[in-house]
Amino acid sequence: MTFAPIRGRRTSSSLPALLTPLLMLAGSAAHATDGYFANGYGMKAIGMGGAAAAVAQEPFGGAVNPGAMSFLDTQWQAGLSWFSPDRDASRKGSGLAGIDGSVTSDSKNFFVPEFGWNWRTRPDLAVGVTVYGNGGMNTDYPGGQIAQQSACANFNPSPGPYNLLCGNGRLGVDLTQLMIAPYVSWQFMPGQSIGIAPTLAYQRFKANGLQAFDNPMLSTAPGKVTNNGSSSSWGGGVRIGWMGQFSEQFALGAAYATKMWMGEFDDYRGLFAKSGDFDIPSNFTLGGAFRPTREWLLALDFQRIFYGDTKAVSNPSSLMGNCAMGDAGACLGGSNGAGFGWRDINVWKFGVQYELNDQWALRGGFNYTQNPVRPQDVTFNILAPGIVQKQWTLGATWKIDRTSEITGMAMFAQRNSVTGTSLLVGFGAPPTTTETISMKETQIGIAYTLRY
Repeated sequence: MTFAPIRGRRTSSSLPALLTPLLMLAGSAAHATDGYFANGYGMKAIGMGGAAAAVAQEPFGGAVNPGAMSFLDTQWQAGLSWFSPDRDASRKGSGLAGIDGSVTSDSKNFFVPEFGWNWRTRPDLAVGVTVYGNGGMNTDYPGGQIAQQSACANFNPSPGPYNLLCGNGRLGVDLTQLMIAPYVSWQFMPGQSIGIAPTLAYQRFKANGLQAFDNPMLSTAPGKVTNNGSSSSWGGGVRIGWMGQFSEQFALGAAYATKMWMGEFDDYRGLFAKSGDFDIPSNFTLGGAFRPTREWLLALDFQRIFYGDTKAVSNPSSLMGNCAMGDAGACLGGSNGAGFGWRDINVWKFGVQYELNDQWALRGGFNYTQNPVRPQDVTFNILAPGIVQKQWTLGATWKIDRTSEITGMAMFAQRNSVTGTSLLVGFGAPPTTTETISMKETQIGIAYTLRY
């Protein structure tokens, strides 16, 4: 028994010249829906809620499942989406301490490129490359919400007015991660395929407005906490995957991405645990796809993201209290330093596709992710409120001719909020002081695909 690729035909090709400008563009992208991971990679996948582990429709195996790509025809795809996160933060209940305030991030418009290329060299073998990114820990709050005559003067000796974390000037962080993942995918027997994608990763980070934490009482490296411009690092890991096409109607897929071991952010070694260490977490995905008829496709993925792989992300922010009591390892930048307190999360992705006719395919999807941020860590997550949970998606593809098509998608993530006791209570603010972070997201994208 043999199984045909989902679509398209096979021939030879060369890597399109537009890869270079896409690499340059991707370096400035921000994109976060499942924590700071994207909810999907490829416009068709995003239109289906991100479900793609057992569906071979786009050349994004390096980001999802390299095992699926031997079922895909030779093609390249390039796209661009507009991504708009809306982030708010507020504090109340500080009374005479005078540090109440509210603020909205000014950074709301990002343009996210994507690129993938798949070459089916023979019926059972494909090679290709996927260029993709993560990010979205990007905030840019104006300063000046808190007056000079406030308790912020107890945390920060520099004169006010202060931002919401008692620092000076604008407050925020910017994290961008770019991955280049070449892959090979091989059907070792009819309908059964495995793949591997060694991945080169580049990341860049900067922080502003954290002067209240930039001192020997809270950091192992004062002067390397905030306002040091952009710091970058390189590293890598590997993704492996399997897909089984058991019949024309039913397929299963699985993929695992190792932690990506990254170099340290030297300019922020006093902020992130282990002297600026910021590895990219591991994750695994299990998925299934079912075609009840030729026109309909249903897909369901389960993903687990292990934010606990990175202490700077997962260590609780409350460790700063231990630091203030003399535990140097718990200080910012320490061997077990305070972080954002993100927990490991589960993500469910469901998508449906209907082929209306030979030219049009319509899609819809839903993505539900656990919230990685717990109430006790809300203060530090003013900087990185990756808390949306419910995401709704739509998409469509128009086949221009036998070899080319255009795909569009739209995503809306409902507003979600987290409220908790302020970390500043441990540093003199009254116990009634609470903070709330809130976030919603919108994304619209378009991609062009060419088959050979």
